[in-house]
Amino acid sequence: MTYGFTTADVTFLRSPEGRAALAEVDRLALTSASHLADVAAARRSLGERAGPVLETVLLRRRAASKVDEPDRWLFTDTALQQATAAPVARLRARRFAGRDVHDVTCSVGVDLAALVEVAARCVGSDLDPVRLAMARHNVPGATLARADALHPVTRGTAVFADPARRDAAGRRRWHASDFVPPLDGLAAAWPGVDLAVKCAPGADFDALPWTGEVELVSLDGQVREACLWTGSLATAGVRRRATVLRPNAPEWTVTDADPDDCPVVEPCEWLVDPDGAVVRAGLVRHYAARHGLAQLDERIAYLTGDTPPPGIRAFRVLEFGHYSEKELRATLRRREVGRLEILVRGLDVDPNTLRPRLKLRGPHAATAVLTRIGRTPTAFVCAAAEVTAGA
Repeated sequence: MTYGFTTADVTFLRSPEGRAALAEVDRLALTSASHLADVAAARRSLGERAGPVLETVLLRRRAASKVDEPDRWLFTDTALQQATAAPVARLRARRFAGRDVHDVTCSVGVDLAALVEVAARCVGSDLDPVRLAMARHNVPGATLARADALHPVTRGTAVFADPARRDAAGRRRWHASDFVPPLDGLAAAWPGVDLAVKCAPGADFDALPWTGEVELVSLDGQVREACLWTGSLATAGVRRRATVLRPNAPEWTVTDADPDDCPVVEPCEWLVDPDGAVVRAGLVRHYAARHGLAQLDERIAYLTGDTPPPGIRAFRVLEFGHYSEKELRATLRRREVGRLEILVRGLDVDPNTLRPRLKLRGPHAATAVLTRIGRTPTAFVCAAAEVTAGA
């Protein structure tokens, strides 16, 4: 059960005494093995202050994947779960550069911190006084106000919103009408305003009440978010965009305005599984056309070609044929495969259930790609996946 912060807790955590307490508790391991003893030690030392201090230390350790310098941030558990990873927040903030911006659901300020760096002026608002107090600590350069996102308190600003997508029990809300605030309510509250709304990447974008641009963003191979753009924040002529961020590599993007000439061919030397942002944005053909790849089947996202794009995880085909468990087991035994990655798309196969039945034995590693071509279940046995040379 997570700790429920109060504004008094935030005041304490920001004080010299609070900072000293945080430093003291941060020296504890707080591992699963030491947790009970460490909590008892913190309670002996800090008394009633132990709760907010312990929770803050644990949240800061989890926040390393979300924000820069996590040790200076204050969070609630729910706010951290929904927080944008810093590289994604900076990517999104670029479209607001030089403008007056209002983050109408600023929470503890993760998105606001990226906006402050590029905006001419920046306002953040939220209904939760605790999160606003934390945002005041986290983003000292922003103007903050307690306000309802559905009742505008600014004029002439571009607007960003990140509606809550979990209920009180922590379960995800999948429908736009269940967001807090709801997507249609935001659109109605800010008519004619340049508006951007962050939402879950698993949403059904065709069913959303949205006529602007939808951008899917992945970071380190994981799809992190979708952002809905409208007005001058959207790109003219673009309805769908996929943007891919990777460490130590240039970002890249593909849109539905790009060419999508992509043939369907027999399997070639390589299989390519496009980045999840490309798949969820419905831009597999556009990605294939850019890199001279082809589809195996018009309804399956796996691509094939003689040369995979640079800097991606690709699969060199060793052999392929009709999929059956018996035939796959015989092929893997013949190839002496003892370590196997199993990828499935378009077939009702559970890799965790299948793997022990394959009775793997041998010194070699491989990847099995199970899919369908037309109505034919097909198994590809590939060399262990490798990252192709390049950017």
